[in-house]
Amino acid sequence: MSELRKDPIVGKWVIISVERGKRPSEFVRKSLPARSGFCPFCPGNEDKTPPEIIAYRPTGTPPNTPGWTLRVVPNKFPALRIEGDLERAGEGVYDRMNGVGAHEVIIESPNHADTLATISEKAFEDLLWAYRDRIIDLKRDRRLKYVLIFKNQGEEAGATLEHTHSQLIALPVVPKRVQEELDGCLKYFNYKERCIFCDIIRQELLQRNRVVSENQDFLCITPYASRSPFETWILPKRHTSAYENAQKNEYQSLAQIFRDTLKRLDKVLENPPYNFMLHTAPLNHGESEYFHWHFEILPKLTEVAGFEWGSDFYINPTPPEEAARFLREATLE
Repeated sequence: MSELRKDPIVGKWVIISVERGKRPSEFVRKSLPARSGFCPFCPGNEDKTPPEIIAYRPTGTPPNTPGWTLRVVPNKFPALRIEGDLERAGEGVYDRMNGVGAHEVIIESPNHADTLATISEKAFEDLLWAYRDRIIDLKRDRRLKYVLIFKNQGEEAGATLEHTHSQLIALPVVPKRVQEELDGCLKYFNYKERCIFCDIIRQELLQRNRVVSENQDFLCITPYASRSPFETWILPKRHTSAYENAQKNEYQSLAQIFRDTLKRLDKVLENPPYNFMLHTAPLNHGESEYFHWHFEILPKLTEVAGFEWGSDFYINPTPPEEAARFLREATLE
């Protein structure tokens, strides 16, 4: 029989549809044809992107030239722009403000054929440091309230360029999904005087049927109320609410488990399209006892249709316990 499961953080329900239960092989889709032609992110085409904001490159090599291992550039077609004033205003019952913010692209490797599952562990760690560097820099702009870091891998997940990259959008408001998490965490903390994510970590380590992997500093799980098949979360075992406040050794541990998780997803689901998002505390929010930063990875395996849009319920045809088992048992080279 199918189950209704309630997300303990935001309070939303999902349907775990056992009758529709799907094994990993049933999600495998035809690979989209590789795009050919010009790539603005490849070395030698640095002048085809806006000037880099930061780049990791050998000392002495000039900016916006080849030789880099990672580049961060403004998005050429930004959703929000850094220039201007917010000019908040009301129009009757409606609220508006100018589209002030930041929209940046993190080019994760100079090699066009790389993915985050194939780059070196050191390159992955550099990427995590780049995320931190950009959050710390954008914190200085008092107009900005939140930095959302995300990745669209594959055309079906929303990527418009093949070359491996992730994105950052800094917003003058806190996104609704994040605010729901903050509110849910605070409500739980006010009732139990504990962080709900820390309690989830303790329970998952005790039960272990949704644990994919762990190391000294991080835990990877398929969440109890997974919204989609093979949804995975990566959580720091040490309580901290702001990603940029992680300790140096934790970025190395995070690179290890994050890369391992993506390799497992690639192995089990044969290189699926996916999205991942970093959920961290709002800018200048300070460390809090009730919120816990984490990454959420959602493979793009099912379609959101009328029921989902109309009800805000998700239907997941693969129980998270089964997904965790497939990922845990994957044999990696």
